[in-house]
Amino acid sequence: MNDKINGIIESHKGKTRFAGKDNPVIKHAAALLSNTKPNPKKLVVIEGIWAFGMALRAGLEMIHLLLAPECVYSPEAVSLAERASEISGDISVLSKKVFASLSERDEPDGLMAVCRLPVWGVSDIKRDDALVVVLDGLEIPGNIGTILRSADAAGVDAVLVCDKKARMTHPKLIKGSMGAAFFVPVIEWESVTECKKWLHDNGFSVFLADTRAEKGFHEYDYKGNCAVVMGSERYGINREWYDGENVNLLSIPMRGRCDSLNVAIASTVILYEMRLKKDNLRK
Repeated sequence: MNDKINGIIESHKGKTRFAGKDNPVIKHAAALLSNTKPNPKKLVVIEGIWAFGMALRAGLEMIHLLLAPECVYSPEAVSLAERASEISGDISVLSKKVFASLSERDEPDGLMAVCRLPVWGVSDIKRDDALVVVLDGLEIPGNIGTILRSADAAGVDAVLVCDKKARMTHPKLIKGSMGAAFFVPVIEWESVTECKKWLHDNGFSVFLADTRAEKGFHEYDYKGNCAVVMGSERYGINREWYDGENVNLLSIPMRGRCDSLNVAIASTVILYEMRLKKDNLRK
């Protein structure tokens, strides 16, 4: 495998450098992985065969490709390295030791890259029988990542983020999304007021997930444009969402002793019900 990787490096020697632990690219990747510095360009670090396949499929912009020839062990990894080397802005060749200092894996496969997430806008949301989920003040990156994964699986058209408490580039969010962060349109709003206005102006029925609701999530038909609002893990939904027209409360019936579900699990349950109703698969 090393000969093939060395061939890739040689064919792109004009944009290839050997990088030690103090190289700026390595330090930048480490900072992104630790989520310790501002990240206005929405950069993320991806690692491994599966993540590379998803990133290439999504057409992510690849800023830096990091290769550790000693760790590349499979033909699939070589193929992905070859494809990534064609589109990457530059290539850094790392020793096994330096690569391991960045990787969280016991047996890394020698592939890592700094990529830029897509930038989405409201023009990317369809306006006919659309389904969106609004995340209002969610704080835990892993929950957001899981919701993105469920949103992708349920065919959600967009995720709207209000009162942002976690970076959409957080490594735990990216990992939890299992690649969904590369595909699902995510749009951040400056305020609940602006998000509500856009939903109202575009004819969305708004559903608030509230454990106090008298009507269950399965009792609505979800016709037309629909938005479901999921509230903060600690504080629930901002009171501003409860004001205005076309607002509906829904709950998930709890048959046991706990009074609520984790927000990511609750989102999955509700989104699939909404999708089934929209696709006329549930009466």
